[in-house]
Amino acid sequence: QVQLVESGGGLVQTGGSLRLSCAASRRTVSSYGVGWFRQAPGKERDFVAAIDWTGGLTYYADSVKGRFTISRDNAKNTVYLQMNSLKPEDTAVYYCAATRRRGATSRVDEYGYWGQGTQVTVSS
Repeated sequence: QVQLVESGGGLVQTGGSLRLSCAASRRTVSSYGVGWFRQAPGKERDFVAAIDWTGGLTYYADSVKGRFTISRDNAKNTVYLQMNSLKPEDTAVYYCAATRRRGATSRVDEYGYWGQGTQVTVSS
């Protein structure tokens, strides 16, 4: 069983930055694709970014492209989401997820392992 734990969320003003971390309990995650998703109250869980197992391929939602950067450190079993130029519409609970597929995918149903989420609130 793979456990994922997110951290780094919080309250930030518009234009600010946060870095989220997703730590995995098992080294096997280093061979998995990992994605970040977010869910605002009353809305569906949306794709944010994904990274393949090598870290060489990344994929972003249009709404965050150019502002967010996903990266990974397989030696630490950790994936990061650097979020810059934050906007109030970025406010949501952010989840990381892992898939045994080695590629980067935006499909929620392809992820079998999920973290508990971390709240990000951007004030205007």
